[in-house]
Amino acid sequence: MKNKVKLKKYLVICTIIFLIYIIVNYVLTQMQYKQYTKNVNGVINQIVDKVQEKYPNIDTSEIVQILNSDEVNASNILLEYGINLEKDSVILKNDMNHTKFLLVNIVVTLMLFMCIILVFAVYKKNQKKKIDEITNYIEELNNKNYALDIQDNSEDELSILKNELYKITVMLKEQAENSKNDKISLKKSLEDISHQLKTPLTSITIMLDNILDNKNMDVETRNEFIKDIHREIANMNFFVQSLLKLSKFDVDTIIFSRKEENLKDIIEEAIKSVSTLCDLKNMEIITINLKSKATGKGDRPDYINNSKTNQFGLGQNSQQEVKGPIVVCDFKWQVEAITNILKNSVEHSRQNSKIYIEYDENNMYSEITIKDKGVGIEKSDIKHIFERFYKGKNSSKDSVGIGLALAKTIIEKDNGYIAVDSEVGKGTTFCIRYLK
Repeated sequence: MKNKVKLKKYLVICTIIFLIYIIVNYVLTQMQYKQYTKNVNGVINQIVDKVQEKYPNIDTSEIVQILNSDEVNASNILLEYGINLEKDSVILKNDMNHTKFLLVNIVVTLMLFMCIILVFAVYKKNQKKKIDEITNYIEELNNKNYALDIQDNSEDELSILKNELYKITVMLKEQAENSKNDKISLKKSLEDISHQLKTPLTSITIMLDNILDNKNMDVETRNEFIKDIHREIANMNFFVQSLLKLSKFDVDTIIFSRKEENLKDIIEEAIKSVSTLCDLKNMEIITINLKSKATGKGDRPDYINNSKTNQFGLGQNSQQEVKGPIVVCDFKWQVEAITNILKNSVEHSRQNSKIYIEYDENNMYSEITIKDKGVGIEKSDIKHIFERFYKGKNSSKDSVGIGLALAKTIIEKDNGYIAVDSEVGKGTTFCIRYLK
């Protein structure tokens, strides 16, 4: 508003100057009229005195009647004395007064215009100063100096321009900071990726060198090396695939196909994906529909996966088909997320142990709880486990620190969130909720 107030101030000054000019002009006109009246009346009074002196019998009222008459005598008696009534003034003093008042009017008018020009010049000077400030500011922007602040709560054209430039400055500053942060993040990510790939590649290279250099290596040792190489390659493949998926999420190129899905079906597909790992560690995954138990429709686990089940992981309770909660999500991606969490639980659980998956729903959300009896997570690591490339103190040797980060990203895309609770030596619980 500051510039608008200044503009109003200039307009008020110009208005005051114009009013003063009108008042002065009016005063001068009145003075001129009074002076003319005084001169004319004095001369007429002298003429009347002379007429009465020369003609004492004349009636004064006749002279006054002539003076007040609206009729103008067309004859020009004074012309023979060089006085033209249409052009010249009979009273010479009025001519002198007219010249004097004309000069005064000219001076007053010139002073008026000088004042207005002065006010206009001051206004233009201030405008030029603002334009110079904006020009200098734009030059600073070109030099990538975003530290200046010219925010101005005004309503004139230049102030609006300044405010728009300020908005652009804020946007450019944010972009510069984001670009800087992105570069730092990219540098850190490349370092993490390099570290994650360097270790298995070095291990693979050493094992391959041993195999190539030692032609007499016994078959059992050679097979162990080959198994280790296969494991390292599988881990690298999982790492690269997960990294590519996260990159697609970062640039927002993945389009989710959302529709109503049965939460039980998502869990079953995820269990199938980790069934091989469960078989290797002789582990069981038990799923429980808490809503089914609460309504009395069943009190036994409705899904069991262990090394003794068939190839699809379906146990003897699979005949008890109980529909689970319905969530609106992308089925494929949610299976990926739950699989990554299950894989993490299996990798950090002991041999011959069990993992429990409970699922339920209420009016606000559908929920999945995954509980294991593994090594647990240190308290200092809990707040970091969903960060990319982060590996806690109790992480398994095959962990690459990216599966949980990908799972969290996928779950949040489908209007969900994930939380974790853990105690070292007693296990970990992941809680996933999909808001309705």
